[in-house]
Amino acid sequence: GLGIKERSLIVALHNRLRSQVRPMAANMQTMVSGTSLAILAEKQGTLCRADPSPHNGSFSRHIGWNTHLSARLIASFSDIIDAWFEEGNDFIFLSGKCRENATCRHYTKLVWATSSHVGCASQLCLRDGGLWEIFVCAYYPGGNWEVNGKLVSPYKVDVSCSLCTSSMSGCFRLWDHVGGLCEVPKNPCRMSCGQHGHLNVSSCKCKCDVGFTGRFCQVRCSMQCVHGRFKEEECSCLCDVGYGGAECAEKVSFPLHSCDLMIDGACYTVSSEADSYYGAQSHCQSLGGILAEIHSQKVQDILAFYLSELQASNEVTHADSETGNFWIGLTYKFPKDSFRWDSGESLQFSSFAFRQPDSQGFGNCVELHAVSAFDWNDQRCKTQNRYICQWQP
Repeated sequence: GLGIKERSLIVALHNRLRSQVRPMAANMQTMVSGTSLAILAEKQGTLCRADPSPHNGSFSRHIGWNTHLSARLIASFSDIIDAWFEEGNDFIFLSGKCRENATCRHYTKLVWATSSHVGCASQLCLRDGGLWEIFVCAYYPGGNWEVNGKLVSPYKVDVSCSLCTSSMSGCFRLWDHVGGLCEVPKNPCRMSCGQHGHLNVSSCKCKCDVGFTGRFCQVRCSMQCVHGRFKEEECSCLCDVGYGGAECAEKVSFPLHSCDLMIDGACYTVSSEADSYYGAQSHCQSLGGILAEIHSQKVQDILAFYLSELQASNEVTHADSETGNFWIGLTYKFPKDSFRWDSGESLQFSSFAFRQPDSQGFGNCVELHAVSAFDWNDQRCKTQNRYICQWQP
């Protein structure tokens, strides 16, 4: 395995190269060293294979691999990483394709904007009667995802750090960096709970009076659930199996439906109409599905890319839409004082846009925000948006 100093130099080289991409990246994240990734890279290196073998587990499915096999002492790790980056000279960003008879797959993995951890290893191995050296780097989350045979763009183009998510909204720069890299910020608490709640200054969260919910305690709750249970924290019903609608009063069956996208076995359909958040939620339920839940960077990357393709072809807007944004199944819950998915799951993965959530206009529901390249934004639940339904087999 590599020593601490070597690993640090490899991470620094990755960050330096990632800051130098052309065209400039607006959402390129700073990479940090991943110990578990380095261990996996060492195990992969012992196989002495140029093509990485599959690994079991949900974590491993989201790892991207770069490998290089060459005769011993031909090149250093820095030389190999530089060579991977040089593949970018053959990558045509606008089309997302590599020039004919060239390879760019190492480059696109190295500069995949949302990859935040890297672990590398080198290994000597006996192959074809000679001594060879293999270089391996593992990236998490990985990249090179495809939609309908087309590569998802490795990063979003704009001024550096202009599309950092809220969890990575600082901007990391070094004197020799051409652009900036998104990093974890240190933001102060700036909010008010209005007349129906009290602010906990240590947690920056509101404790609401009885009968009120929302991030700023601005929503009054009351609803009857005919065939389901009332979820006070979000003022909605969780329907029993076979029932749907806002108050779980409608008997539903599971219809056949077509999928706009299939991601890891889940079906996603983009609505043609616009509705409020709870109207969209009710419509997805009436079809036997749910508003889309995004639990990984892979799903976020693919959905954002797909919607950007619709946006480019002027298929995003709708006559009844107030915005070009799309509802997903995430709202701010009281008394849990956190964003949670409609299924009740807590938020483990986040892709809020820079300076979001800010609850401007008392936003309690979450949308994929077109202006922020379809990162997340909290919005008033009554806003008329299109939405994405999800079905899980």
